[in-house]
Amino acid sequence: MFYHDRNLQYTVRVETPNPMFARMLQQAIGGVEGEIRVMLQYLFQAWGQRGPTKYRDMLLETGTEEIGHVEMLSTAVAMNLEGAPSEVQDEAAKNPMVAAIMGGMNPRHYLSTGLAATPENSNGVPFNASHVYASGNIAADMYANVAAEATGRVLATRLYHMTDDPGMKDMLSFLIARDTMHQQQWLAVIEELGGYEGNLPIPNSFPQSQENQEVNYTFFSTNIDPNVPIPEGRWTQGPSLDGKGQFSARRLTPMGQEPNLSQPRSDGFAQTQQMSTVQNVISSVKNMLE
Repeated sequence: MFYHDRNLQYTVRVETPNPMFARMLQQAIGGVEGEIRVMLQYLFQAWGQRGPTKYRDMLLETGTEEIGHVEMLSTAVAMNLEGAPSEVQDEAAKNPMVAAIMGGMNPRHYLSTGLAATPENSNGVPFNASHVYASGNIAADMYANVAAEATGRVLATRLYHMTDDPGMKDMLSFLIARDTMHQQQWLAVIEELGGYEGNLPIPNSFPQSQENQEVNYTFFSTNIDPNVPIPEGRWTQGPSLDGKGQFSARRLTPMGQEPNLSQPRSDGFAQTQQMSTVQNVISSVKNMLE
């Protein structure tokens, strides 16, 4: 069950409305790095969470917080649009599509919503829930959450430097700070679960004895040129991060066979030329007899 408050989670104010910046803010709403993504990700992780209830409760708390972030950003978009320069509004009354495009606005901000936000990115592409990751494995989900908050924070910092509006900078400063906390929050869960050694490889419930032991900690170089050195780093030598193996590196050479698939089925209706030699001969003979 959810509740709401009429007041925003944090103050949203716009001193100089900017329809173009409203379009940029859409990325923080419905982009792959945006708040709709993490809102749904945390909520669906919570709703499917099995095990200690504290993790479900924590995810619900943060997912609900993210709803408030979507509300803040949607309000910011609307405020940037409603005070658009008069010449833009006047021209929009004559030809809204031309005015929107020439002014750098998202045309749908006028045509579809009457100066309001939309659940889409800055290019007008609707949010795609395929970017919502909720695996049912708490460790896997936490790593996905760290990545989501990292890319979200990158986006927010870029938006921060795209505006000179004090109100927008203040709002984004708040969102950037929350991204910092959420990164730390998910990493804290990983640490509580046992850190690298306790979590990796994910899932840690699968017996590693059933892995191919010759390649489970080996970096493969796929560059065909033998003169190009293998990129070396922490991932090519020394103990693995989970403490269960030793990193190594080698050039990858084929370890399997050349694929040799069976002939097409007759009811699959491939081309005659794809059939076996025998089939081609029989077909040719039949054609001659006919």
